[in-house]
Amino acid sequence: MRHLIDPMDLSVEDIDRLLDRADDIAKNPEKYQEVCKHKKLATLFFEPSTRTRLSFEAAMLELGGSVLGFSSADSSSASKGESVADTARVIECYADIIAMRHPKEGAPYVASQYVNIPVINAGDGGHNHPTQTLTDLLTIRREKGRLNNFTIGFCGDLKFGRTVHSLIKALSRYEGINYILISPEELQIPEYLKKDVFEKKGITFTEVDKMEDVMPQLDILYMTRVQRERFFNEADYVRLKDSYILDMDKLKIAKKDLSILHPLPRVNEISVKVDNDPRACYFKQVLNGKHVRMALIMELLGVSADEH
Repeated sequence: MRHLIDPMDLSVEDIDRLLDRADDIAKNPEKYQEVCKHKKLATLFFEPSTRTRLSFEAAMLELGGSVLGFSSADSSSASKGESVADTARVIECYADIIAMRHPKEGAPYVASQYVNIPVINAGDGGHNHPTQTLTDLLTIRREKGRLNNFTIGFCGDLKFGRTVHSLIKALSRYEGINYILISPEELQIPEYLKKDVFEKKGITFTEVDKMEDVMPQLDILYMTRVQRERFFNEADYVRLKDSYILDMDKLKIAKKDLSILHPLPRVNEISVKVDNDPRACYFKQVLNGKHVRMALIMELLGVSADEH
């Protein structure tokens, strides 16, 4: 594995190895404190990010490495018209590994074609977000003890949500998963996912427009934000928006061991009262993201704790 551009770049064996290492990092942080000493991570973020950028930076610093980069296109030579390929080739002279977020789908892939250092896709447009997928998989495994045989509900913006698309693709390789897709008609998952993932692999799924109709069935609820700007008219948004706000009333009919995930940022789609419910896992997800990115950086740089 030279780069991580798409979650499907990872085999099931790769995922298991990364998640096992992330668990070991959480248990034995001191063992990993210097494994990336003298290594540099460049964070090339052409669009804003809080969690992902800081998570990558924290991951590299905790491995004993250092970080350089930029946090918006405005503060890079992209604002002067420099191509992604040229930016990547320049950064290769300064760093050992690149984490790139870009509004254009495919930009991290383009960068990976021009450099001899690893490139990690930290989110490209509405396409993929593979390290969030690893974060989600680690959270599910830590909460449920497995990555198979459960019912997962994806709720909210399933059309444009790259985290949803990435996680569905990754989970499609595990057995016994029942998918329930909860969204307004305007924000249903794209046809290509239905054809290329569900239909191609013979995986059944259910589409509903009300959370309450399926809440008692769910082992995992993956929340996303319903975005007003995606609706063609305000009346449809007003009619549907409250259906996709998770509050304590809706949780009354949920399983006691439900796990609630959210890639964040949250706006109003999960009531803050839910934060204190033991079923809320979204802040645990953030910590899990740091651990799994530490494991991934080590994997791509070919370093191990045994050498230190």
